Amino acid sequence: MTTPVHWEQILQEILQEFSCQTGTLHRTIDNDTENLTLVQQIGVPEFLLEKISHIPFGKGIAGAAAATKAPVELCNLQEDLGAVAKPDARKTGVAGSLAVPIFASHEDRVIGTLGIGKFIPYEFSEEEKLTLAAHAVRIARYFEHKEN
Repeated sequence: MTTPVHWEQILQEILQEFSCQTGTLHRTIDNDTENLTLVQQIGVPEFLLEKISHIPFGKGIAGAAAATKAPVELCNLQEDLGAVAKPDARKTGVAGSLAVPIFASHEDRVIGTLGIGKFIPYEFSEEEKLTLAAHAVRIARYFEHKEN
């Protein structure tokens, strides 16, 4: 029997490390390579949960990270949607935002996304992007090997 994964605790630890107030964790389900399903969120207003519960690749910040297979950053979401965020994203109150893809082990296949946000405008450093990507690698292992 496998131990259940405590996604809220994992996401909370990541948010604390980056001094962020919001976070999302999405994953693909089964062999669906076109859509992300919300696994865990912290700090997202309840009225937006339905909109972020299922995200097609290429839509919104998480979907853009999944489609491009690269980090997607917006320094000030309140002023600039960056051609990837949806207008409702402003309703979160988040300004600085970063989402990274989660890859399957030993493959170039995206199996999820990890996103964090701050209520202030913020430009994430290359080191922070690499650190968040390292968390994504750890999460990929859980996605692939644990029941959750």
